[in-house]
Amino acid sequence: MANDGPRERKPQKVVPSKAASTSNEKKKGSEVTFVPTPEARLKDLAADTHSHWEFGGPVGVTAMMTGFPCLMFYLWTCLWFYQGRFIRPESIEDIRPFLNRIGNHIYEDAYPTAFAFKMYLGLMAFQLIIAFLMPGKIQKGLPVPSLDYKTLTYRCNALYCCYFTLVVSSTLHLTGLFDLTQIIDHFGELMSVSMIVGFALSFLVYFGAIFFHWGGKPIRMSGWPVYDFFMGASLNPQIFNIDLKMWQEVRIPWVLLFHIAISAALKQYQTIGYVTPNLAFMVLATGLYLNACAKGEECIPQTIDMFYEKDGFMLTFWNFAGVPFTYSYSIVYLHRTDPSAYKLSTAAMTGVYCLLLLSYYIFDTAMSQKSNFRMELQNEFVPRDAFPQLPWRRVKNPKYIETKHGNKLLISGWWGFLRKPNYTADLIQSFTWGLCTGWSSPIAYYYVVWFTIVLMQRCSRDFAKCRAKYGEDWDRYCKAVPYTFIPGLF
Repeated sequence: MANDGPRERKPQKVVPSKAASTSNEKKKGSEVTFVPTPEARLKDLAADTHSHWEFGGPVGVTAMMTGFPCLMFYLWTCLWFYQGRFIRPESIEDIRPFLNRIGNHIYEDAYPTAFAFKMYLGLMAFQLIIAFLMPGKIQKGLPVPSLDYKTLTYRCNALYCCYFTLVVSSTLHLTGLFDLTQIIDHFGELMSVSMIVGFALSFLVYFGAIFFHWGGKPIRMSGWPVYDFFMGASLNPQIFNIDLKMWQEVRIPWVLLFHIAISAALKQYQTIGYVTPNLAFMVLATGLYLNACAKGEECIPQTIDMFYEKDGFMLTFWNFAGVPFTYSYSIVYLHRTDPSAYKLSTAAMTGVYCLLLLSYYIFDTAMSQKSNFRMELQNEFVPRDAFPQLPWRRVKNPKYIETKHGNKLLISGWWGFLRKPNYTADLIQSFTWGLCTGWSSPIAYYYVVWFTIVLMQRCSRDFAKCRAKYGEDWDRYCKAVPYTFIPGLF
């Protein structure tokens, strides 16, 4: 397999800040220790203190925590019973009967049964056990200001766990011990269970942080419990030395989403004797994303989710319920709709496949480029040959802007064209998940619509933090890389 190159190679071409400190890193043997300037410490302290509301403050987050589960039930009803059409009351007098019809659908087909709890909690327990037992690369994260710039270590064994999970699930299906088609058959029940688990774990982590400082001392607290519950209280809760945020970001949502696609494909084969190219596309798309998350788990400690975002309802509910049971809407539509309704021409279907593979290539290599750059700066880069290793996954002699804060902003590779090339590629991938269903149901395009809103909001938050953190150095970076999503346009 391809190799990432020698360990000792470091970034060489530097675009220094005129006012940058002479050295913000100290070496201890092979270890690089980050030492912030006094000015940087003050900025980081300010960033770790609550100063403004996000997501509309207490009112906004309350609306999201109550509204999103309702939206999930509504869209599921539209897909499961009405061929993906938006449904509404026929008149004012029909409002109560309309709500009763939806309630009956939920009670009859989405009631959280004991069997659904066994499936979902069984998956959680299995993923936790193998995460604890499987070998993996030990990866350091970025310096965490709230921990006095300590770098936490993470065991990155998602790839081993992922492949082992596939072996186990295949064995269970082939031996008849557990028919994988039961996942799609009990989709509604599993969705309800996932929401219950998402809320329960959010409460557990929040009160654990408040009363026992689980995951560290609470930071950026607003004083409004509903808002702090949504945003989170602690930064790094762990279970048996397993980082809960990183574990829940990969092990549950994407493993479950891939198995939902596999389950639907198996069910379709049992029902009509073949798997349509459209549903096969979703198996490929979800499989690629699962493998990318597992293969690139070592990149996660370098992300904002790990060193800044707290573990609150926002992350927990979304990973346990939102990702597997809303990103799968195109799968549910293909499962519940006659293939004649979404059949595409060979040329169109081929184009969708090609667009997926191209966008995946950009996504994978962009994430690798930034992660490898950061690991090289910490002297933590170790070549890996996890499949697939794609060309241009690592930039040789990268250029970067050195800031007064001490951090370095990459301006080479994909990151020399755009500030968020990974987001652009991710959005294109999500668009193909809708394209494969044709144009019959707008709900099949939920993923790309929702993802666009999320990434736009995330960019706004990220850029605001960077401007406050880097000041004039951020202006220099924006001048060097003027576009965010589309070269020459935006």
